[in-house]
Amino acid sequence: MHDAPLLETQLPGLLVRRGKVRDVYDLGEYLLVVSTDRISAFDWVLPTGIPDKGAVLTGLSAFWFELLREDHHLLSTRVDDFPLPGNIDRATLVGRSMLVRKCKVVPIECVVRGHLAGSGWKEYQHSQSVCGVPLPAGLVESQRLPEPIFTPATKAESGHDENISFEEMANCVGHDVADELKTRSIAVYSRAVAHANRAGIIIADTKFEWGWFRNRLILIDEVLTPDSSRFWPSQGFKAGGPQPSFDKQFVRDWLEQSGWDKNSPPPPLPADVVAKTQAKYIEAYQRLTGKFFGSEY
Repeated sequence: MHDAPLLETQLPGLLVRRGKVRDVYDLGEYLLVVSTDRISAFDWVLPTGIPDKGAVLTGLSAFWFELLREDHHLLSTRVDDFPLPGNIDRATLVGRSMLVRKCKVVPIECVVRGHLAGSGWKEYQHSQSVCGVPLPAGLVESQRLPEPIFTPATKAESGHDENISFEEMANCVGHDVADELKTRSIAVYSRAVAHANRAGIIIADTKFEWGWFRNRLILIDEVLTPDSSRFWPSQGFKAGGPQPSFDKQFVRDWLEQSGWDKNSPPPPLPADVVAKTQAKYIEAYQRLTGKFFGSEY
């Protein structure tokens, strides 16, 4: 475990983009994706990072890529395998970096929901449907759905992704591709749920990203992490309200009561909120992988 967060990496001359969490570098035939310890909430990147967060995201993604046996973009997480110039300091990259194939990214967030939560719960209360998918009457917040549903969204560089209907998605990428993305996303989610259940974790929902590589769709980006999924503890689960979760819950809760207006730069997080959030990310990693965090590096 680390005491200080890594908020930014610097590989001179190689940077492609800096996202809310990841720094992406061009290594010619490949990309290097580095997960920092930045954390975002309410569409802002916070000034305070969460130590070890980037390593959790990378380690969990690598675990799932191997477990799910789905075509994917990950080539290696070993810094010795990265084709970097000799003057690069590799120490900051250890445990938080993925060497990946270059792909043409499908411009759709492939969201799969197994429980009624978040924006899905809000929409259901008004329309008894989620992204155009009709649902039974009388469901309550956090309730498990009769079967997982696929609710795509547009990818946004900044701000909220926007939920769209399956028909809108098909108009964007074509019906055959839309059908394949839906079928494969639900299948991957279902396999992950079966594993997580054995680890005492409910995957309420998640979002996948896919890309084209040599004329086939492969799984890309991060997979089934606390940043891309809602993880709830199985123990004590009771539908009918919000659930405790293995993600940014402590951060969101503190920001909500801090007096911050969400329109100006956010305040720094207090040490106890940082520590609790760090612990939740690490607990999710250890439960799901069955490994002690940090044992790989």
